[in-house]
Amino acid sequence: MCIPFAWMNPKVAPLSSMDVDWIGEIKSNEYWSYLDYGLLLIFGGIPWQVYFQRVLSSKTAGRAQLLSYVAAVGCILMAIPPVIIGAIAKATPWNETAYTGPYPLGEAETSMILPMVLQYLTPDFVSFFGLGAVSAAVMSSADSSILSASSMFARNVYKLIFRQRASEMEIIWVMRVGIAIVGVLSTVMALTIPSIYGLWSMCSDLVYVILFPQLLMVVHFKDYCNTYGSLSAYIIAFLVRLSGGESVIGLPALIHFPGYDEENEVQTFPFRTMAMLISLITLIGVSYGTQVAFLTGRLAPGYDVFRCVVNIPEDVERVGPDPAEGEQMAVLAAGDGRFYGSKDESNGRVNPALEPDYDMEPGCETTGVDNGGGGGGIVNNNSAPHTVNSGRMPQSSTAF
Repeated sequence: MCIPFAWMNPKVAPLSSMDVDWIGEIKSNEYWSYLDYGLLLIFGGIPWQVYFQRVLSSKTAGRAQLLSYVAAVGCILMAIPPVIIGAIAKATPWNETAYTGPYPLGEAETSMILPMVLQYLTPDFVSFFGLGAVSAAVMSSADSSILSASSMFARNVYKLIFRQRASEMEIIWVMRVGIAIVGVLSTVMALTIPSIYGLWSMCSDLVYVILFPQLLMVVHFKDYCNTYGSLSAYIIAFLVRLSGGESVIGLPALIHFPGYDEENEVQTFPFRTMAMLISLITLIGVSYGTQVAFLTGRLAPGYDVFRCVVNIPEDVERVGPDPAEGEQMAVLAAGDGRFYGSKDESNGRVNPALEPDYDMEPGCETTGVDNGGGGGGIVNNNSAPHTVNSGRMPQSSTAF
């Protein structure tokens, strides 16, 4: 809404004018740095929790894929307005407007270019709605991030590690306390770190270096990685990345990679991508080494402290149409189990991602007594296929 008003402001020079260099240039010593940041933006934007939060909330896998494709196109389209606003700001002689700050604009002023365009180049009503929209967008992202961080801590850390039998009410209270703590920490970071973009860039940096290799291997090459490789890669990637320094938090560079700018204290070498590749190689190498060491007997089974190579717990079994392609899930060893379909429910346990209910294999029929209230419970597990040669029992997507 603000672009037409800002573009038509009489103070703004035509973008086609030869006097306006709004495209800029890339110096020869900055090529590798731009490549590094480009790969960071592409691959570092994948392992974000907020993205998977939206994907996992989709009703079906097809909708999740559609959401991802639409979001990718939307990112490209949504990048056009900021470029136009930046070009308008570049073509504006700010000393001829109501702006009274330093001119030419410095680094501190360029980070505030959007509010400046709204305030000085658009009418008051446009500025009012524009700044309100920016504030609403920032607040929605902030509360979503705070909720995501607190819920991840409550579910993935508190319950899985410390209190496996914690009730739902206890988890909710942990989430509430987590929201308060994360909010306080976020406020402190916002007051101490001058650049929001720098903070976001640092987070993307760590996600790209540490989490992207882990996600890549777990999703596409899960047979070539284990816990030992994952932990080693995490530590190595973190140390290598910190060795390159980070100006946002005032961390000096411990290692001066080739092309280091001593005057500006800037790394021009693509050390982020290098750290990511080192993490990936470490993950594969350590996983393969520990796998060979345990399976060949060079390391005793007692050293498998993570219980992921030879000391796999007995209460872990694979479920799914094909055990080789299924997931590992822990099931209760005592008592007869009960199969639940996507429409079934017990004590609030529902899997809404499965629709329709494809729990039973084609050609199978079930017999048993329905207890009611569960919507699909099978008591005696008398599931029998029509064919005689098929000996495997039909399996559910969720086993208790």
